[in-house]
Amino acid sequence: MKKVKYYYNTHTLKFEKHEVPLRVRLIQTFGFIAASLVTGVIIVLILFRYIENPDTKFLRKQNEDLRDNYAILTERTKQLELKMQELEARDNNVYRSVFEALPIHDSARVKDQEMKKEVTLIQSLGETEIVKSTTNQLNNLSLRLAFQSKSYGDIENMVKNKEKLLLAIPAIQPVSNKDLNRIASGFGMRLHPILKIYRPHNGLDFTAPVGVPIYATADGRVKTAEFNAGFGNHVVINHGYGFETVYGHMSKIKARAGESVKRGEVIGYVGSTGLSSGPHCHYEVHRNGVPVDPIYYFYQDITPVQFDRILKLAAAAGQSLD
Repeated sequence: MKKVKYYYNTHTLKFEKHEVPLRVRLIQTFGFIAASLVTGVIIVLILFRYIENPDTKFLRKQNEDLRDNYAILTERTKQLELKMQELEARDNNVYRSVFEALPIHDSARVKDQEMKKEVTLIQSLGETEIVKSTTNQLNNLSLRLAFQSKSYGDIENMVKNKEKLLLAIPAIQPVSNKDLNRIASGFGMRLHPILKIYRPHNGLDFTAPVGVPIYATADGRVKTAEFNAGFGNHVVINHGYGFETVYGHMSKIKARAGESVKRGEVIGYVGSTGLSSGPHCHYEVHRNGVPVDPIYYFYQDITPVQFDRILKLAAAAGQSLD
């Protein structure tokens, strides 16, 4: 039921019914509608500002994921760049120093064409597709880098082993012989000076005064450092890779069994102990247990001309000193 309002009229001294004029009612109605519209607009703005609709929420989440993925891709790219720089440095050290050239991959020959194709592809992709494509490329690049790194590691190990092999190969003369006049007897059948019979002479005899230093001709470990009736005071060095060297008739042994020695290190001194007819160093090279001519293992300290001369001296038939 509609409420009826009354007011006290002081002129008539009576309570009279309160009636609102039509104009006032129109103004009130218009004001209410206006206030409602303004309030509604404010509420909508607040809702759009602080309360996300599903589409906005999805887009915001997508943007956050893209930013996170981009940060991850950026970090991975930095790591791969550092790895690539390391591989380039190793590549320079291996290929440039060993092969004196940098191999050029076939892909480098079509670099411009591939770059144009890549630009066209990226221009046709959306942000999500770009991230996916970049991720796949980085994954492939990671696998290639891992494989290449292993390959370079294998090459590096081979180079290191090659260095060890080169250091293990006898390469110098066991005594100082600049004038090439100390070789008294070569490799082959020789007349023994004491036994007076022809028998294999499995090394070279270097004549020198007693006390002249005898040098290890390659890196290795001393296998034997002792006296016996034949070689007298002698040293046997195991160089690895199938190489051993023998140094006989020393006046004094400096090396000790079991110790490591370097090429050029003094291991003893020239003498005439054992079955010997005079001061000299008997020197042998064994390859896989078989004596070989030491004349072919002086490549580091003689020239081709000197090698030709020393080859003729060693080949001269005659009597050995042991």
